[in-house]
Amino acid sequence: MYSQIHTVTVTTDADGDGSGRTPPIRGRILEIVYAKTDYDNGVEFAITTATTSRGVWSEAAVNASTSRQPRAACHGTDGAALHYNDESDEPVVDAIAGGGEEVSIVVASGGNAKSGTFYVIEG
Repeated sequence: MYSQIHTVTVTTDADGDGSGRTPPIRGRILEIVYAKTDYDNGVEFAITTATTSRGVWSEAAVNASTSRQPRAACHGTDGAALHYNDESDEPVVDAIAGGGEEVSIVVASGGNAKSGTFYVIEG
């Protein structure tokens, strides 16, 4: 399996909002690393697949560089959520498939003309 890093720098406008996109993701979204440059504390992220709007990472009140390894719940052929065993409420999860879609990164409350960089790692 290969992995690739897509770098997206998002600069905000006067309202503190900004957006950016990766190239199409053909593998699975393994991790997203946020590297704070100078966004205001309390910045908000909404990261989704661009075409189908599947949630990848949504978080408010972010104050420092961080990373997330987003996962989605898995389902059986009957549509029911899968669990690791009959006695567990712990869901089976897997990395989110990119499906050839771009990843959309939307930033709010970042401050006027501020920036941050997102590294989307696919594999």
